[in-house]
Amino acid sequence: MKNTLLLAAFAFLGLTAFSQNDNVINDKNAQKRDVKGFHAIRISGGIDLYFSQGDEAVAVIDPGGSFAEGSGLRAAIRARTDQPIRYVILTHVHPDHVFGAAAFRDDHPDFVGHAKLPGALAQRGDYYVRRLRSTLGDEANGTEIVVPTVLVADKLDLDLGSRRLTLRAHGPAHTDNDLTVFDQNTRTFWLADLLFVDRIPVIDGSLVGWLEQLDQLTAIPADRAVPGHGPVSVPWPAAAEPERRYLAAVARDTREAIKTGIGIANAYQHVANSERGNWLLFDEYHPRNVTASYKELEWE
Repeated sequence: MKNTLLLAAFAFLGLTAFSQNDNVINDKNAQKRDVKGFHAIRISGGIDLYFSQGDEAVAVIDPGGSFAEGSGLRAAIRARTDQPIRYVILTHVHPDHVFGAAAFRDDHPDFVGHAKLPGALAQRGDYYVRRLRSTLGDEANGTEIVVPTVLVADKLDLDLGSRRLTLRAHGPAHTDNDLTVFDQNTRTFWLADLLFVDRIPVIDGSLVGWLEQLDQLTAIPADRAVPGHGPVSVPWPAAAEPERRYLAAVARDTREAIKTGIGIANAYQHVANSERGNWLLFDEYHPRNVTASYKELEWE
């Protein structure tokens, strides 16, 4: 229950259940699935966490939303391999993705993030920690801000031993500090929160920028994508089309609302309502998206 409250408090969404085709292994630490060369770990509360393993080392891709979740992921990794955890990749500032990082400090990995992530953490991190402690109480113990030690301004390759991950830094979209991860061996593409499936996208960077980034991202060939919120993996680029449609509708209708003199407070009532039945939590988060988009587009 507290995990659900935490995600609601941060206005970010949990991930969905297992695919029926996943191979689930149960032990006291976690439920583990192998999906074409990477591993998805169900820790608690419907949250899926990921790591990629090469011949020499492991990379964690988003360590979860608290020290406890990160510790659960670390235990699941150690139940599988004693290879060093060489990298912990932080795909963007939102706390459900990065607050598990402190659980990996004793492994002395490189904490890898977007070049703008330190600034975003400095601006928001203390507030996020206070909200976490207010929501979870003692269950938040150990959670702290971990600043990346390796910054990505454009592109960076990470070598795990016979497995190469290519990280790309993106312009403002979901946030202004989004990273994606591409596994060259299996052609698996981690989009993080640049891709929402089933659950409504959250605009915390730039609506226009997100649409531009989607044009670039969908031109990258991959066999599967891993969304920040949604199933464990989805076909690429087809899985991006519902998100693109929603964002395009928000842009079109918000511009029309501005043109016709509809104020920002009421604009959400006139924007992209055709999308209501297509997304979980539409009524909870769509008004916020329209407000953010209105502020961006009124100065075009």
